[in-house]
Amino acid sequence: MKKSIIISIVTILVLVFGISMAMAATDQPGSESDPVVTKSYVDSRTSYSPISLTAGQKLIGGEGTEIILRSGEATAIDNGANGVSDLTAGTDLTTGSQVAVNHLLLVPRNDDRGITATTDIWVMIRGTYTIQ
Repeated sequence: MKKSIIISIVTILVLVFGISMAMAATDQPGSESDPVVTKSYVDSRTSYSPISLTAGQKLIGGEGTEIILRSGEATAIDNGANGVSDLTAGTDLTTGSQVAVNHLLLVPRNDDRGITATTDIWVMIRGTYTIQ
């Protein structure tokens, strides 16, 4: 009786191990389940770019755009219903709200949200944007 239980347990363990090894073998580098990406693609997703704006210019972010004000003064631009997310402070910045230096801002959707430079500014940005 004990011998048959041990044999059953060993058989189940071997099957589970075999199935997991077979599944791991299907994830070949470059396959659809494990694609190869280029360095430029990774850099575009992980690097911030510095840009400067002059007083009065508007920076409108696309969906998921991240903005960090590094110098100067700027105010937020909302979409009429919701503001720009200040992830550092945990607040929603509506139009006219002062943007704090070195705070991480997130534009949640592509609906004309961003910042207005009230003085000449430098920002670090990651994502799509337009300058008006």
